[in-house]
Amino acid sequence: MLSEIRITGLGVIEDATLELDPGFTAVTGETGAGKTMVVTGVNMLLGGRADSGLVRHGVRRARVEGRASKVPKSIVQQAEDRGGELDDDELLIARELSSEGRSRAFLGGASVPVSVLAEVSGDLVAIHGQADQWRLLQPARQRETLDTFAGKPVLVPLGEYSTAYRRHREIETELTELTTRERDRLAEADLLRFGLNEIAKAEPLPGEDVELAAEEERLAYADGLRTAATTAAEALASEDLDSTRPADVLGLLALAKQALDGEREHDAKLAELADRASELGYLAADLAGELSSYASDVDTDPARLSVVSERRSLLTTLVRKHGGEEGTVDEVLEWAKRSAARLAELDGSDERVEQLTAELAELRAQLKDLGDQVSTARREAAARLGVAVSEELSGLAMPHATLTVEIHETAPGPYGADEIEFCFAANPGSPARPLQKAASGGELSRVMLALEVILSDTHPVPTLVFDEIDAGIGGRAAVEVGKRLARLAEKAQVIVVTHLPQVAAFADRHAVVLKSDDGSVTTSGLVALDDDARLKELSRMMAGLEHSDAAQAHAEELLALAAERHKKPKKKTGSKG
Repeated sequence: MLSEIRITGLGVIEDATLELDPGFTAVTGETGAGKTMVVTGVNMLLGGRADSGLVRHGVRRARVEGRASKVPKSIVQQAEDRGGELDDDELLIARELSSEGRSRAFLGGASVPVSVLAEVSGDLVAIHGQADQWRLLQPARQRETLDTFAGKPVLVPLGEYSTAYRRHREIETELTELTTRERDRLAEADLLRFGLNEIAKAEPLPGEDVELAAEEERLAYADGLRTAATTAAEALASEDLDSTRPADVLGLLALAKQALDGEREHDAKLAELADRASELGYLAADLAGELSSYASDVDTDPARLSVVSERRSLLTTLVRKHGGEEGTVDEVLEWAKRSAARLAELDGSDERVEQLTAELAELRAQLKDLGDQVSTARREAAARLGVAVSEELSGLAMPHATLTVEIHETAPGPYGADEIEFCFAANPGSPARPLQKAASGGELSRVMLALEVILSDTHPVPTLVFDEIDAGIGGRAAVEVGKRLARLAEKAQVIVVTHLPQVAAFADRHAVVLKSDDGSVTTSGLVALDDDARLKELSRMMAGLEHSDAAQAHAEELLALAAERHKKPKKKTGSKG
């Protein structure tokens, strides 16, 4: 449960702290004092959307802190997994909102995404306001309410149904794709098959285009290559032995070596140069031999050149068609690999259609069976829910009102084959009509409260916050709402923002939002009331005046009625700012 809420810089609230205990806490105050900021602050703690316009004028940011005690171990573990920790066995939840619109969230002292607050706090606190009442009019919300009330008999088969339904939709989509695009598939298969046949006939090898290009270059320039190699070889090692002075490189190097060797013993540096001349001689001899061998290997073969050119032309055609951006035979081979896989997929489409059709038939039977289970459980729960809500409404000063939950068969959807509709009749003999057409705002408030009381048994939440759920009601009905909220507080912590003294009188604790105005700036603060202050506040709520004997007498009667209901003496709580 929440043990404390602190709000700073939010709306008209400058700095206010509300300390909480188990049971029923009422929050009241004059119109415009900022009562709804309490609910807004709690909503921020739950990870709800926050408008930067809520930041108090003149401050940089608003901050809301909540302390939760007796936190379930699963939530503590989630906080610790994100780097947070408990503080004196309490979990600190905080949210900051800057005037520029930036939002930050904290869990157990660790900074976390805002979405984490929604994930964690949703199991701790539930807020109910007038917006929730109107959402109750939506078919989806009515279905969720019935399913929550029904519990496992609906939720278990419904979970299996939803999984099967999603798979059913996936198969239907794939079958539609396969059957409606059959002509396109056949045309694509023909094109792939033609291309693969072209490549199969050519039998290209990886890197073959590069090798053939080099070979064609050599064959086309064979004469020039041979002449160049021969000329270079002769320059290195000439066969003309008649000249007294050699003209080739080897001869000149030999002459140089001979001259140097004659004097090398007289100088080490000259001996080193003589060795280098000798080394050059060996290198020149090797190069001359390789050039001669290359020249003899160069073959002028017009027939081979023609074969290579034709082969290159064929590969160029394949590359142009299937080579992609790289434009190589390797890309052609990669295209062939992908296309073969795609062709196998297309050729196997008929078999795939048979498989999917068979699976679809199985899923339809499964959906029918699960849908029937869900519908049966819903109908049983609908009867019980209608009776339970009607009984609660009787206790809420609507003795003749009835709520019935009607279930109509409809086309299977993601949540079954049922259409859920809440119908309401306020008086005996009146036909039950859809809730949105039959219930007034006050009646809808009581239906919402009745549902919350009932659901608290099957789907408990530690803390419930109600924002003027008593709107549109008064008199005896308001007294009964107060009683029901007190009854609900026996199972959960209940915080109620109300404008009705009949409701506030039944609270275990009473806090008021006080507004002060210094002539330029309005601020609000939360104050917990003792018995005397509470009597004055209830009197003000009834008469609009702080000093009215009639209002005070009525307030005393309400408190006495509440005390009798509680069957325990009131206790002073002291003032807290």
